[in-house]
Amino acid sequence: MRFAIFFTPPPEHPLSKAAALWLGRDAFSGEEFAQIGGEGFTDRDIRELTAAPRRYGFHATLHAPFLLSEGATGEDVDAAFRTACRELQPVPLWRLGVERIGSFFALTPTASSSEPVSALAADLVRRFDRLRAPPSAAEIERRNPEKLSPGQRRNLERWGYPYVFDDFRFHMTLTGPVPEESRPAMQRLLETRFRPLIEQPVAIDALSLFVEATPPGDFLVKRRSPLATVPQPVDAA
Repeated sequence: MRFAIFFTPPPEHPLSKAAALWLGRDAFSGEEFAQIGGEGFTDRDIRELTAAPRRYGFHATLHAPFLLSEGATGEDVDAAFRTACRELQPVPLWRLGVERIGSFFALTPTASSSEPVSALAADLVRRFDRLRAPPSAAEIERRNPEKLSPGQRRNLERWGYPYVFDDFRFHMTLTGPVPEESRPAMQRLLETRFRPLIEQPVAIDALSLFVEATPPGDFLVKRRSPLATVPQPVDAA
């Protein structure tokens, strides 16, 4: 069993519903959907190009999936998750936009500053480190370490994931690798599908605990909990 801490809007949010239809799967319910092509992509094309993110469901990674350390239990993870949600503050994300990252597409914040969300992710990486088993040789090899920077390789070996701390970047994945010649059409299709849904600001006001019961398999949301709210000052009488 693997656990992960992701951000996702609530299940009833229009963005969550649209993303579930796009990916062909809802991580809250496990329900699957037929997918619809466009911009020259067939339904089957979309199914194939979204295969990688479909397993995880619509999300942004804050703490990457991990196996439990020796002696740790799922109840320990759940308790640590509840504590984190009580203690951590919401983070504004501003608006999201469709962006290509390498060969895949994702929704990313349009604001230039990423310090608050990076700090939140870094806090979660440190909090859950005691519950995380170190990566096996096979897991390290799966990350293609020869393609990582020296810092990312050190992150992988120490923290189990290359893209933490200075290498963290908030993104909500929408596709797997897209062939170079198809990328302009994919950009147009995603902007058409998601533009009306990302015009309003988004905030990380809750965290979701995801579980992969039997790797390699599909991830499901085990719990979504709101983050602590900042106390409002009381005017002196």
